[in-house]
Amino acid sequence: MSQELEADACFVDARLAELYDPLDADRSDLEPYAQIIDSLGARKILDVGCGTGTFACQLAARGLQVTGVDPAGASLAVAGAKPQAPLVQWVHGTVADVPTGDYDVAVMTANVAMVFTGDLQWQQTLERIAQLLKPGGRLIFEARRPEARAWLNWTPELTRETTLIDRLGPVSTWIEVLDYADELLSFRETFRFEQEGSELVSHSTLRYRTRQELTRTVEAAGFSVQTVQDAPDRPGRQFVFIARRDTSD
Repeated sequence: MSQELEADACFVDARLAELYDPLDADRSDLEPYAQIIDSLGARKILDVGCGTGTFACQLAARGLQVTGVDPAGASLAVAGAKPQAPLVQWVHGTVADVPTGDYDVAVMTANVAMVFTGDLQWQQTLERIAQLLKPGGRLIFEARRPEARAWLNWTPELTRETTLIDRLGPVSTWIEVLDYADELLSFRETFRFEQEGSELVSHSTLRYRTRQELTRTVEAAGFSVQTVQDAPDRPGRQFVFIARRDTSD
């Protein structure tokens, strides 16, 4: 039996939130971000869209002062159960709910920047992050390159994987693109619990902005883009932006 869930249920549904970490166990993609943060000498970090808290906990374990914010309560529940969770300040909500705090760095990993599909929503998020950073603070985020057209490989045949999960047995997942128009990619991800023979389906939409559009919106929010580089583990497919908050208001 297949059950259709609300949009982005993979983050907000408790059953699926608990699958996020075991289905994405290799988080070596986070190490380049940690290295950038180390190189900046940053001590106070805001993890925007922290999800299940993997990166926030990693940074806190290194002795950094970390705040993780996410609107998905189920994901934060998973984060809160991790050993390093007491070292992190967790905020259930958006950046609008984060108290003012002179952060050295704000970071958005795992393509969080792409979930802000509306122009106003994205701009308001950037402007609030600028308010939360101290003058000269950095914004670091990643986004997929639209010209790479990676979604052409997002088919059930090419994306299907089966992972053995504790207490649940084998869980199969696959992705299917539903539509791409006006920079918006809509897709669904199916989670099949093989022992039960049941399925849960989560729908998501991502906004594919060009490098020029990202630069324009970031600068309009009060940042200066310092570098735009390839993600080390995904060259040619992923932007990594590093922007500096302007020192004048």
